[in-house]
Amino acid sequence: MNRALSIRSNNRSSGNGTSTTSHHHSSRRGFSLSSLRGTIQPELSKKLYRLIKSENNLISAHETAAKERLSIAQQLSEWGEQTSDESISDISDKVGVILSELGEQEDNYAHALDESRGTLKAIRNTEKSVQPSRDGKNKIADEIAKLKSKEPESTRLVVLEQELVRAEAENLVAEAQLSNITRQKLKEAYTAEFLATIERAEKQVILARHGLRLLNLLDDTPIVPGDSQIPYTQGHQARQILNDAEDDLREWRPATMASAAGLDEDAKYVTSNSPPPQGQQYAQQPQASQPRAEGQHLQEAQQQQAAQQVAQQQHQRQQLNEKEVLDGASLTGTETHTTGNGSVVGGAQEHQVQMTAA
Repeated sequence: MNRALSIRSNNRSSGNGTSTTSHHHSSRRGFSLSSLRGTIQPELSKKLYRLIKSENNLISAHETAAKERLSIAQQLSEWGEQTSDESISDISDKVGVILSELGEQEDNYAHALDESRGTLKAIRNTEKSVQPSRDGKNKIADEIAKLKSKEPESTRLVVLEQELVRAEAENLVAEAQLSNITRQKLKEAYTAEFLATIERAEKQVILARHGLRLLNLLDDTPIVPGDSQIPYTQGHQARQILNDAEDDLREWRPATMASAAGLDEDAKYVTSNSPPPQGQQYAQQPQASQPRAEGQHLQEAQQQQAAQQVAQQQHQRQQLNEKEVLDGASLTGTETHTTGNGSVVGGAQEHQVQMTAA
């Protein structure tokens, strides 16, 4: 943080009324003649060139926001001092410290964007180097096509075809290099930007929460005209809040790409088919996958239940058939003793068994 407990002491000691963090802005390179030379770009690198120029405008906007934040913090502190209210003077000064640190984080974010922008320049430079190779190959191919249409028997065709083979080989190597560098640098550039965005956001949350703690020390209870103001006794607590904010910022650790994107939790979820732990800060993909997994399990359970019901019904029908067969056999035996015509009854029993089976 702007590590005195007051902005006023910093500004008075420096004598210029500005924070020391503003000197970091001069580390970026300004306008030069080299930027004029970059206005003429090959066709292959024109779009990326415009993107990089737009990134420069974005960086300038964040730097401007940082400067404005520092200026606002200074003005708030000076205003609070001239109110002649001890509580407002102290709280406004310390809130100004929080605001100035927010400006510092914005400035750091601008520098991270500048580094990401520099990484994209590697892709642009490679595109510029590949463009002549493409143009040379296409030029030779066009010459061959024209010569074949005008002088099909020309001996120069053999020479041009050999040159085309060499040009295609060189272009093949250049295109492979462009593909490799593009993948590597694109991932590197935006990984750095997203991690810087996470850092800025988390540190802003830290500072904002401590800023709210400071404001809670300000007693806003209305007083009756003529009554004296309640004495301000929270100066020590206000200083401790700034110390806590400084400690929290010091203890903050940058996230890796895997942990920030929740890739570790994704791997656990895929291997175990168990829902991810709730409250995960960045892992949104497992939460989105969970309903699909639950729907699949529900469908499988319904299929198993239906199969069990079919098997149970088949078993019940089989038991009923066996019971009918036994009842038919018992009835046939009784009729045999009664009529004495065993052959006829036996035939009827056999016919009944067949009908039952059918």
